[in-house]
Amino acid sequence: MITILWFKRDLRVEDNPALAAAAAGEGPVLPLYIVEPEYWALPDSSARQWRFVAESLLGLAEDLARLGAPLAVRMGDAVEVLEGLRTTHGAMRLVSHEETGNLWTFARDGRVTDWARGQGVEWLELPQPGITRGLSHRRGWAGRRDKAMRMAQADAPKALAPHGVAPGETPDAQDLRLRFDPCPERQKGGRTRGLDLMQSFLEMRASGYLRGMSSPVTGAAACSRLSPHLAFGTLSPREVVQSLDCRRREEGAPKRALSAFSSRVAWRDHFMQKLESAPQMETHCLHPAYEALRPRAPDAERLEAWKQGETGLPFVDACMRQLIHTGWINFRMRAMLMAVASYHLWLDWRVTGLHLARLFTDYEPGIHWPQAQMQSGVTGMNTPRIYNPVKQGLDQDPDGAFVRKWVPELRPVPNAHLHAPWDWGGAGRLLGHGYPAPIVDPMKAARAARTRVWGVRDAPGFREDREALLARHAAGRPKPLRKPRKIPTQLSFEI
Repeated sequence: MITILWFKRDLRVEDNPALAAAAAGEGPVLPLYIVEPEYWALPDSSARQWRFVAESLLGLAEDLARLGAPLAVRMGDAVEVLEGLRTTHGAMRLVSHEETGNLWTFARDGRVTDWARGQGVEWLELPQPGITRGLSHRRGWAGRRDKAMRMAQADAPKALAPHGVAPGETPDAQDLRLRFDPCPERQKGGRTRGLDLMQSFLEMRASGYLRGMSSPVTGAAACSRLSPHLAFGTLSPREVVQSLDCRRREEGAPKRALSAFSSRVAWRDHFMQKLESAPQMETHCLHPAYEALRPRAPDAERLEAWKQGETGLPFVDACMRQLIHTGWINFRMRAMLMAVASYHLWLDWRVTGLHLARLFTDYEPGIHWPQAQMQSGVTGMNTPRIYNPVKQGLDQDPDGAFVRKWVPELRPVPNAHLHAPWDWGGAGRLLGHGYPAPIVDPMKAARAARTRVWGVRDAPGFREDREALLARHAAGRPKPLRKPRKIPTQLSFEI
């Protein structure tokens, strides 16, 4: 009997429990990756993401070929592809890992479950380290997650029996009819690149992590840049955690920085678990009281200005333009982009969340959608955090180098006015001509948003619903929710 090893977001042979389980059975193993056109046509998918995956598949195919079982790439609907293999090969079993993806992949896995049951095919799904399917509360979750990260990594098999199936071709972005998406400084995919990044971070770059991670000026070098490799599984979270723990024990290691990074990897799993436990977070406010907070049909002019980096808020526009160009920006600036869209521009998080998802090469639904809601103040669990985009620019880009790079229209503006050019004496010659005037007054917009968001919390039944959400999703017992005396300018933590 043949075993189909279905790769999804686990594009590696090392520390891959699904591969180990498949290899432990009898008969040949057919490694399979299904390119699903319907998935890549979704509004949260993009060519930059596919190109990273395609590059990662090349490395995976090379590793599997060395084991004796080449990767088979097939394009089409998952159920139809699997049924075709069953028809050809007869009795089979299916092995994969559990995927915490978007609602589309959740529904697709449901259809595969129905197909497998109907055809008498055993489907073994292996859990991801640190993520628990079917969890109804968080009691003991952190301890189980940490234990999973300490467990021995799954060994790659020394060899696999040949399967005799043609490998097939990996399509390019044009084959999938993906929209034009150049992203000239996109990170490249593949396990080798992920290992190189991990090594350079642990041995050299981590020393600048605490100082440099918050600013887009220094974040590209100071941050690990492992996020796309974790999102698509060229590296496993467990091997990253164990590698940094080994480095932390070495003499001369930047222990504080590595501990901070370790905590952020744990926060990653915390948010992944949120979506695993509540997949509807992709489309519905976690706290139902916020469903009518913002118009579902967004202001088209504001939305387009935000998407293009043309809001007239220089630091916001610079961050958006960097993201368009590179597919990455540091976490604090991701949070600011989302928060400005939600509070200052009063746009619905579902619309802006989809746009950011397309731009992130490292799009991970389990992090993205809980964060989109958190930065928009609709979870009911977290204190709303409203960024001051002018202050963020002054704090993170004090000499204006970042803004001048990405918003060259502002080069004539003196440093003292760069982050608020409307206060500059020469603003009349520039704003509305070479660069747009701000589409909102940032302070007035923040005050109005704060009043609206906090007003929802006075509604009958709000606190009762919040308590139920905390019991299901909170990692620990949070402090009571208190209204801040002033508009906060930053998050309480980062991932």
